[in-house]
Amino acid sequence: MSLDDPILATAEQAAPAADALPSRFACFVTGTDTEIGKTLTSSAILHALVQRGVRACGMKPVAAGAELRDGELHNEDADMLAAAGNVTMLRNLTTPYMFREPAAPHIAAALEGVQIDSVPILAAYLEVAAASDAVVVEGVGGFRVPLSSSYDTADLAQQLDLPVILVVGMRLGCISQALLTIEAITARGLKVIGWVANTLEVEMRFQEENIDALIERIPAPLLGRVPRLAQPSAAAAAAHLDFTGLPNWPAQPTHN
Repeated sequence: MSLDDPILATAEQAAPAADALPSRFACFVTGTDTEIGKTLTSSAILHALVQRGVRACGMKPVAAGAELRDGELHNEDADMLAAAGNVTMLRNLTTPYMFREPAAPHIAAALEGVQIDSVPILAAYLEVAAASDAVVVEGVGGFRVPLSSSYDTADLAQQLDLPVILVVGMRLGCISQALLTIEAITARGLKVIGWVANTLEVEMRFQEENIDALIERIPAPLLGRVPRLAQPSAAAAAAHLDFTGLPNWPAQPTHN
């Protein structure tokens, strides 16, 4: 087996009785650009899972722009995911690569003399998945961001072989960005299972018309529109989103 094979096949081969287990929710969250709302959406998904009584954990495999606090590197996105989930894992599992420089990952890694490799990320995902009922993996930047000279985030998404949720930042030009991203995702053999319209500009002209154009063209359901939030949080964003139609989304628990 090569690292180009979907890693979920590894888990299935290791557990022949997996067919007898209920399907579990997992997804890869990507966006039309950087600073587009991926972390807010990923955290909202985790919050909704936790509300359903699911052991949910978020991963940000590669994060740039970290600062040292209390002797440990912290990244705002990674911390938000950790706060939204309810499974505590070592930071080197939920974020195997964390860099101080807020730059493209391959640049930030080079500044620290590090080569980003798929093996630690895929191994970490398997550990996180084994300890959780649901996993949300957040990408970095847009869908095709270089991680090294021969490896990018599209390669990572393809190796993970998870269904994809696309976050579209609502601004002028978002229609082309979204449709090109959909094409790139589909070209990797991955399926987009839903998309989120995240408001970036409070007074964007023709926002509803842009959303309508995307609804007509994206072959996946709109999960909701997230407005500009006075205090962005997982719970606040989740209130505007509906994940119940997603494949393998857990049923609402019943209480006696």
